[in-house]
Amino acid sequence: MPYDQPPAASAREIEVHPEVDTDLLHGGRGRSEDTPIAREAEAALAALSRSNQEMPRPRQTRTFVVANQKGGVGKTTTTVNIAAALAQGGAKVLVVDLDPQGNASTALNVDHHSEIPSIYDVLIERYSMEEIVQPVADIQGLFCAPATIDLAGAEIELVSMVARESRLQRALSVYHSSMDYILIDCPPSLGLLTVNAMVAGNEVLIPIQCEYYALEGLGQLLRNIELVRAHLNPNLHVSTILLTMYDARTRLASQVADEVRTHFPDQVLRTSVPRSVRISEAPSYMQTVMTYDPASTGALAYREAAREIAERWAAREKVSRIPVQLDEGSTHGSTQVGIDAEVKR
Repeated sequence: MPYDQPPAASAREIEVHPEVDTDLLHGGRGRSEDTPIAREAEAALAALSRSNQEMPRPRQTRTFVVANQKGGVGKTTTTVNIAAALAQGGAKVLVVDLDPQGNASTALNVDHHSEIPSIYDVLIERYSMEEIVQPVADIQGLFCAPATIDLAGAEIELVSMVARESRLQRALSVYHSSMDYILIDCPPSLGLLTVNAMVAGNEVLIPIQCEYYALEGLGQLLRNIELVRAHLNPNLHVSTILLTMYDARTRLASQVADEVRTHFPDQVLRTSVPRSVRISEAPSYMQTVMTYDPASTGALAYREAAREIAERWAAREKVSRIPVQLDEGSTHGSTQVGIDAEVKR
């Protein structure tokens, strides 16, 4: 059956479990006596039953840098759909499109042609953030700072500017009291734009495609994060890793998922996002999958991922009663060795 359309089933026929494992949504693990259709239906019903519940909101603004220098791993798709899911869960969310391609702006149906004031104008201090941010029409509480093609020249223009690495950080500071989440969609490179994003944010969200090349690039990304952490932003840390384009029918996807979960047990979300036609179709209608097909497996997976992000933080805030931040003894150093060894192998 298609992965993007959960089968119809009534609550009387299938037992709904309170915990949702979205691996089930795309033919993943389950009880041995279950059929794939039954497993998908069970997970879809469980996820849908939670879709109207509000998510816990953080006590302070959380700024995520969605980064991976490898292209095609789902950075933009993850950014807009996680943002949409959080906004639908009651949060106020700002998406900063820092990719010159402007795909996040397209998916959110925000104007981003060359005459529109954009994040480029903010970086060169022609406009302020308040002047360029636009509300997203379909989703209450969601806002976007669009990108235009002018951003392609920003890498060169920023080289000679004062405080070139912290310009985005200063611009975003005005939203730290009014937004629950800020998600920065980075380009597939590690240039000045990505460095600006890493200086502006505290948390890194890494989408990882379930293929070998994704593992190969992860080591280099972590080294660059450590460089920024050491020299520019000591609060930066990898808080969230999301497995994307997951196909449980293939052994490779399971091996990559197991490898990443082994090295990053605390950062990898239990939820993984399946390959889905609906996720791919949504941008052509200038929508996120959350509004294009809310009942698709892709939408259910992103909604569960967003809920997991929110609930994990809420649980840690409840325990600590202080703003949560990874300490210097986080797992980055130890996991780096394991990832490097796996890449070389």
